[in-house]
This record gives sequence, structure tokens and C-alpha cells, in this order.
Amino acid sequence: MRRYFLILLCIAMLVFATAAHDDGGMGTLAGTVIGSNGKPVVGARVTSQNAGGDHPQLTTTNQQGRFFFPDLLHGYFDARAYHDGAWSEWKHNVEVNTGKQTELVLRLSAKSSSSK
Repeated sequence: MRRYFLILLCIAMLVFATAAHDDGGMGTLAGTVIGSNGKPVVGARVTSQNAGGDHPQLTTTNQQGRFFFPDLLHGYFDARAYHDGAWSEWKHNVEVNTGKQTELVLRLSAKSSSSK
């Protein structure tokens, strides 16, 4: 009986440890910024923040128009891009999952003379 209890206890601890790891794990938010001409944009600034509007981060797209926000805690994020007077719409409540890469496409609008 004692052995059975110890086995059950070990299984319960393993399940709990796995669930705790999934809730606090890290994921990546990545994607491509596309210009109004339909081509990837090099050097666009991309902002990411948690869905509550806290902890903003900034990165720049690479030579393929790609951006990466690695090591984000599992949760929901908002993202937006800017380049040469043009903005993308905000992508809201994008879920980043533990151990996975979430992909986005941010499309820049035509250049605007007013700032947003």
C-alpha cells in the first residue's frame, strides 16, 4: 500500500511540474513587415507589448523584412510596425505559446502626413 501511495505521489508531482512549466515558459513572436507595394520592408521598426500595454519592446526588421521577439513569456501580445511615415494596424491579443514561434504579417499602410 505504501509503495502504491509513493507511485501516485510521484506521478502527481510530475504532472504538476509539467503544468507549471507550460504556464511560465517562453515562446517567440516573429513575422514579416510588408510594404504597401506588397514587398518585405528592410529596417522597419516593430513594437511589441503585452496585451495590457506594458513592457514595450522594439526591434528592427532584417534584410528579408523579418522580425523576432524571442523569449517572451506565454501570454498575449500586441504588435505594430512603422517605416518611413507608414504604420501598420495594431495586431491585438496575439497568443505566444510556450516553446513555439507565433508568426505575424504586419502590412504598412500608405504613408500618412499625420502622425498616429
